[in-house]
Amino acid sequence: MEVISARVPKEIAEALREIEREEKADRATVVRKLLARAIEEWRVERALRLYRRGRVTLWRAARLAGVTLREMMDLAAREGTQFQYSERDLEEDIEAAMRE
Repeated sequence: MEVISARVPKEIAEALREIEREEKADRATVVRKLLARAIEEWRVERALRLYRRGRVTLWRAARLAGVTLREMMDLAAREGTQFQYSERDLEEDIEAAMRE
């Protein structure tokens, strides 16, 4: 493991203490859980942003986000993202699926 330290505003420190009490967990555990969740959310947001811009296929977006294609479809639908799928996208997705 690697040690990471950061200065945070008082409000965040207070919120961490509240979570520690509620979860009955030490600060390091709470921070690791919150950081892991934030990274997952960031990956999904980034993948959806790239997909909306037409930079990646839905399949590739799912891989970037670390979720299944079905999960990515659900996430995109929940966000109101318009599905865009070309014949080229289908070919790329089939090739990617065959490699895995």
